[in-house]
Amino acid sequence: MAIPTALIVVITVVDQLVPADIHLGPLLVIAPAITASFAGPWVTGAIGLLAAGAQAYIGWHFGVLFSRNILVQVLALAVLSALTVFYCVVRDRRQHQLERVRAVAEAAQHVLLWPLPERIGPLTIACLYLAAEDEAQIGGDLYAATTAGTGVRVMIGDVRGKGLSAIGEAALIIGAFREAAHQQPNLCDLALALEQSVARNLPHLGPAEHPGERFATVLLAEIADDDNTTRVLSCGHPPPLLLSSAGADTVPVHPAAPLGMHGLHPTDYTLDVFSFEPGDTLLLYTDGVVEARNAGGDFFPLAERAAPWGDSSPEQLLHHIRRDLLAHVGGRLNDDAALIAICRTPEAPREHRHRLGVHAPLFGPGTRTAPS
Repeated sequence: MAIPTALIVVITVVDQLVPADIHLGPLLVIAPAITASFAGPWVTGAIGLLAAGAQAYIGWHFGVLFSRNILVQVLALAVLSALTVFYCVVRDRRQHQLERVRAVAEAAQHVLLWPLPERIGPLTIACLYLAAEDEAQIGGDLYAATTAGTGVRVMIGDVRGKGLSAIGEAALIIGAFREAAHQQPNLCDLALALEQSVARNLPHLGPAEHPGERFATVLLAEIADDDNTTRVLSCGHPPPLLLSSAGADTVPVHPAAPLGMHGLHPTDYTLDVFSFEPGDTLLLYTDGVVEARNAGGDFFPLAERAAPWGDSSPEQLLHHIRRDLLAHVGGRLNDDAALIAICRTPEAPREHRHRLGVHAPLFGPGTRTAPS
């Protein structure tokens, strides 16, 4: 209250010092007006009353308190102060409603996009979600992880569209993954199950604005517990990065068609296999990260920015990427962005690297695999 109170005092004093033909009393309305920007109705009303009293004091000081001019000024100031108080009441009521709606939305978003556990078996995990929609914590990007058999299965994906309008498709794919990840014996069968679920349920979300609009890119990863073998399957999704002390390498993948294209068979999927060593970090991301542009139109160089932090913890790695990404785009993304950083802890076993044809090379060849 110091600022509006000081304004009232200064205007009142200066009005008595300036020549008699200069009247500064009407400027007292500034005090309740600026108070409404940071205070509630009671404080605003008190400042308005103080301003009206100061206007009356100015009239008394000059011996014209009951003149028509001063009475009109005091009445006008009181009316304007009352209107400002009414505005504060309406604003606070809307603010309370917005807070309740926001709390419900955050609860719904939390139920849909479960936070990933910080530790699953030999893996340390951190995730980051940056929604393009204001006040939203989820949009068209999605991720999930679960234990399955002797390993961990992770999914990251991106439905067409962004923001709140894409939540329906994202919820559908997340639900299908949580159910099918425990039932399908391999990633090819899992991808086919997701495709069938999308094809079966997408029409119930309502017709798309344009034919062929509804599809989603997805990357599935299966990280074994008992050796360093990792399998990935891409349905039109960008390849992951493997960070190590040697730098950042892009994992070669052979992407199939995105989900929602229909007509796929298990043999249409390619299972790519590589070695994920203890101490390395696997970075999964959506295209909202690598397609983020700066003012000059340059894409965000994810591999270049992530490489210096390969020895950091997953949480620290994502912290640095978030900082660099927002700085690159000037603080606001035009598309949803999601990242998952997975580190295999150094105490994880290093033997049995020969599964599925993985030997000494860092990346094994893609293998076209049908379900067993």
